[in-house]
Amino acid sequence: MMLDFFFAILAAGVHGVGEDTPRPMETAVAEAVAPAAPAEPPASVSVGQGSVVIGQGALLEGVPATPAPAATPAPAVAAPAPAAPPPAQNPFNMAVVPAGLVAEPQTPSGKFTTATEIKPILNATKGNWVAVRQYDGKDLLYITHLWSWRCGLAAVAISVNGEAMQNWPLPPCHLEYATPNAILEEDGLPYLSLREGAVESITIQIVYDDLSMDVASFDRGAVLIP
Repeated sequence: MMLDFFFAILAAGVHGVGEDTPRPMETAVAEAVAPAAPAEPPASVSVGQGSVVIGQGALLEGVPATPAPAATPAPAVAAPAPAAPPPAQNPFNMAVVPAGLVAEPQTPSGKFTTATEIKPILNATKGNWVAVRQYDGKDLLYITHLWSWRCGLAAVAISVNGEAMQNWPLPPCHLEYATPNAILEEDGLPYLSLREGAVESITIQIVYDDLSMDVASFDRGAVLIP
């Protein structure tokens, strides 16, 4: 019986010749217990601010780009409040405005005797309000132009070289004549006589008979006449 069993085993071995040779036991055991190799992560390529996945060696179309994280905005810094504008300065010297002035009616007379009639003229001819002439060793400071429209004025004040402003009295308006603003002999002279070369700058302030005011300043060279 034992001999028959041995030949049966031998026949079975011969019958298996040509099939896959079994791997050694050590190799099979090693493969069974060895951990699987990790899969290679898909590569990526930068596109714009994100990325697209490349798998199997080909670009996978339709895969949206991963946006880069949004930058955290810097905290807003409040702008400093604008400085308050300095208070407006009154260009007029109210200390020299004669007390007791009363606004006069502004019905046009046709003879240029109201502020309404002369104001456009004096505004347009401000450069002629004052003039300086060197004559006979003196500086003669004229305000002839203002005297010629004085019927619409209530007061005139003048400052030379930044000195204190002084009132310059106006002659009366001659309403009895066809030309009330005419300068008559008894009205005096419309200039001041000063030392030659003394006048460097002049400021003139006028008060119209409606009690509105205006002021102008001039350098010597701007008003010097032959």
